[in-house]
Amino acid sequence: MKNVRGILFDIGGVLYVGETPVPGAVDTVASLQGRLKMRFVTNSTRRPPSAIHRKLQAMGFEIRRDQLFTALAAARHIVEEAGGRAVTILTEEAEKYFGSLHCIDTSSPFVVVGDAGENFNYLRLNRAFRTLINGAQLIAAAQNRYFKDADGQLSMDAGGFVKALEYAAGVEARLVGKPNAEFFLQAVASMDMTPEEVIMVGDDIESDIAGAQAAGIRAVLVRTGKFRPADLERAIFPEEVIDSVAELPQILGLS
Repeated sequence: MKNVRGILFDIGGVLYVGETPVPGAVDTVASLQGRLKMRFVTNSTRRPPSAIHRKLQAMGFEIRRDQLFTALAAARHIVEEAGGRAVTILTEEAEKYFGSLHCIDTSSPFVVVGDAGENFNYLRLNRAFRTLINGAQLIAAAQNRYFKDADGQLSMDAGGFVKALEYAAGVEARLVGKPNAEFFLQAVASMDMTPEEVIMVGDDIESDIAGAQAAGIRAVLVRTGKFRPADLERAIFPEEVIDSVAELPQILGLS
């Protein structure tokens, strides 16, 4: 691949799976730091950005906090800028990240949904539904279908619950994470680059690959994480398909 000056890395499934780094991923990131600009973009919403950063550092990744772009931070920024508060369907850890912006008042102007894990229950979903029919805006920090869980199996992500709320309340969610083109473009702009100079490396054929391509960014699919062979039979065509992120320097001519 030619004329690449910057890289957007997905995190879960690309750099690590569960609590284990993908073989070669730590060395790959280290070898590219300083040679190319990079951002680490994730729809992971169970934990706040600081916790994700600490996890990456504990695994040995040399990543600065300002290189991390998360969908949860983007959702929080929208609520904060509007001066409002939000009924949320998130994990307890993510709700603490929202601080005083989080509430249970069904007259609130926002509902924020992320991957809430065990907190996807009727009480929380119905509270969100009542807030939406009172006129709140639905913000989907992410709406992925599934993710690769720590046990190696696929688990249901936030997307199905977002769709349920859209259907029940007759609203359309505002998506702030991948595959929203604006999310990708903000990350590119933070590197002072154009989409044509950047590649996206991900394991999700929809959110990572199709989302990046819709923003004018070339995309590389890895066969780790949530990748399934059937992904290659869909009408989405990555520029490159590699076994893992460890092969990235080679296809960039930087090995």
